[in-house]
Amino acid sequence: MAQTIFVTGTDTGVGKTHAACALVRALRAQGLKVGAMKPVASGCERTADGLRNDDALALIEATGRPLAYADVNPYAFEPPIAPHLAAAAVNVDIDLAVLDAAHARLAADCEVLVVEGAGGWRVPLSAEAGRPTYAGWVASHDWPVLLVVGLRLGCLNHALLTAESIARRVPLVGWIANRLPPEQPAWRDNVATLTQQLPTPLLGCLPPADDAAAAIDIGALLKALRGS
Repeated sequence: MAQTIFVTGTDTGVGKTHAACALVRALRAQGLKVGAMKPVASGCERTADGLRNDDALALIEATGRPLAYADVNPYAFEPPIAPHLAAAAVNVDIDLAVLDAAHARLAADCEVLVVEGAGGWRVPLSAEAGRPTYAGWVASHDWPVLLVVGLRLGCLNHALLTAESIARRVPLVGWIANRLPPEQPAWRDNVATLTQQLPTPLLGCLPPADDAAAAIDIGALLKALRGS
């Protein structure tokens, strides 16, 4: 069974897909067979093949493998809103058993499976209290988590709160800083502050470019995974 790494972010629009694709490519560069998954996605576009999500397609491309789209993205919704609201808009109930089955199929054919969440860590998968959340699903499997921090105003508070929440439930194996455009004037200072205050290693500071895989310290990540 593959080692699963769950990629989450401090918020939506912080570069989770950019980081997840870079991670996939960095792992492949180590000679590993890598799979990818975007379990729930909103803001999908209608195509001749059905609803398709740009993030899921980017992940598939990063793996360099012909993964089945239905396994990579089991729940695809058209409205560009929170996943649980998009699901409710089309009367769909997100079933964790469906996510588990797709994950199992992907994990059976790779060594590492990178799973990208939607929005932030505490995003709900249902509007009903007590129903599944992304955090609960990940915690039920005890998957290690990689946190993506978008370097923009407010990132310090968001990163520290998110890291605290993650670490209460599952192993937080590292964080990645993503340099969002327009470049934040004090981004280096923010990285230095978070490096001192987050209880987990900085695994890379990603440039806003396709060759971001080279910025990831894959050795440090693999070491952290062995200790998680």
